[in-house]
Amino acid sequence: MADTVKLITPIDGSVYAERPIATDKAVDAAVEAAKLAQMDWAQTSIEERGRLCLAALDALLAMNDEIVPEIAWQMGRPVRYGGEKGGVEERTRYMVRIAEQALAPVVENDRPGFRRYIKHVPLGVVMVIAPWNYPYLTAVNTIIPALMAGNAVILKHAAQTLLVGERFAQAFEKAGLPKGVFQNIVLSHAQTEKLLGSGRIDHVNFTGSVAGGRAIEKAAAGTFMTLGLELGGKDPAYVLPDVNLDHAVANLVDGAFFNSGQCCCGIERIYVHENVYDRFVDGFIDLTKQYVVGNPLDAETTMGPMAQTRFADLVREQKAEALRKGAKAHVNLRVAKDIAGSPYLAPEVLTGVDHQMSVMREESFGPIVGIMKVRNDEEALALMNDSQYGLTASLWTTDTDHAAKIGDRIETGTVFMNRCDYIDPALVWTGVKETGKGGAMSAIGYGNLTRPKSYHLREAI
Repeated sequence: MADTVKLITPIDGSVYAERPIATDKAVDAAVEAAKLAQMDWAQTSIEERGRLCLAALDALLAMNDEIVPEIAWQMGRPVRYGGEKGGVEERTRYMVRIAEQALAPVVENDRPGFRRYIKHVPLGVVMVIAPWNYPYLTAVNTIIPALMAGNAVILKHAAQTLLVGERFAQAFEKAGLPKGVFQNIVLSHAQTEKLLGSGRIDHVNFTGSVAGGRAIEKAAAGTFMTLGLELGGKDPAYVLPDVNLDHAVANLVDGAFFNSGQCCCGIERIYVHENVYDRFVDGFIDLTKQYVVGNPLDAETTMGPMAQTRFADLVREQKAEALRKGAKAHVNLRVAKDIAGSPYLAPEVLTGVDHQMSVMREESFGPIVGIMKVRNDEEALALMNDSQYGLTASLWTTDTDHAAKIGDRIETGTVFMNRCDYIDPALVWTGVKETGKGGAMSAIGYGNLTRPKSYHLREAI
C-alpha cells in the first residue's frame, strides 16, 4: 500500500501536493482525542460554539486570496470566480444563527405535576468524507452544524483536494477551537472502511458516487451509525411555454456548464415545450459558444479542465455514443488539448437525444447537456421521473402555482422555479432514489446530526 497520497493537478498533470497517509496508530489517537474532546464540547454553550465557528469562518475568509489559486491547481476551477467564500459564509452564518432555536428542547406542558421534554443530544463523533468538486461548500454543509450541535468532527477530504482539509484545520486552530473537536486526517480507502466498521464513529456524511455510497453502507453495516449520503444526480430542467426565455437561457447555460459541469445539482438534461423549443435551443447554443476553455489561472478563462482525465473521457464516450445513435452536436468548439486522455474539454449541446442514450440517463458530471422537445407537462413529467436519481429539478415558467403543482409530482429532493444549481441553507438538502438519503442544512439538518432524548420527570409527591 502506498504511504502517501499524491494530488495530480489537471492544469498540467504534475504532482501539486503530496501528503503522508496517517498510520493506524495516528487514526486511533485521532478518534480517541475526538471522543474525549466531544464530552466537554457538548457542555459548551451554543452561544460559545457559535462564536468559535464564526471566528473560524473569518479565518477561512481571510485566506481566500491563497485559496482561490489553490482550488484552480487542485481541481481546475478558474480563478475568475473567486472561490467559494460567498456560499461558505452564507451557509455558516445561517446555521449558526438558527442553532439555538433548532436545538431547543421540545417541551410538553399539558400534564400538571410532570416535567416532560425532548432534548436534541449530539451524536458524538461525526466523520465527514468530502468531495473535490465544491471542496469547501460540500464540507461546510456538515462541519458547521455538526459542531454547533455539540459533536466532534473528523474530516477526510478527497485526494484531489488535499489542501482543503488543511485550510479548515488552520481556520479552526486560529479560532481557538478546543483541540480534538475538529481534526483533518489523510486516510486510504481501506483505512476509511476499517474506521467506519469499528463502531467508533457515530455518524458519517459522504458526498460522492453511488458506488462510493454503497461502499460506505457496506463498511458501516452492523454498527448502527447514522448515515448522510449525497450520491449521483441527473438533474432535469423543464422549460414551459410561458417562460422568460432570456432568463432561462442564461441561467440554464450557467447551470449546465459552471465548474465544467462538475456540480452535484448541475443541469444535465433539459426538456423544452415545443412552442419555445427552437428559440430556446438557438439562444442556448449561441451563449454556450462564448465559453473560453483554458488554463484556470488565466483571468480570461471561463471554463477550466475537468478535475481528472477519466472524467473528461467519460463525457467524450457519452457524446460519441449519442452521435452514433443519431444525436446532433451543435457547439463543436476548437479547444487546445481537447483530445482523448486530456482533462481539457469543450462544452457541448446535443439535440436529437432520447432516453436510450447514456447522456440522458447516466450521470455525466461534465460540460455536456442534451435537450429534448416535449408536447406538454405530462410528457415532461414522465421524462423527468425516468431516472434512478433525484436531487433537484427546475421549472421555468411565470406561473408559480402551476410550478408548485408540477413539483408535487416530480420525484426529487428540491424543486426550483426560475433558478437552479443553488443550495438555500434554510431548506433541507436531500435526495431520493439512488441520490442517497439523509439531509443537510436547515433545522432538519440539525435533526440528522443529533438524537432525541426524552425526559419524563414526575415532580415531588
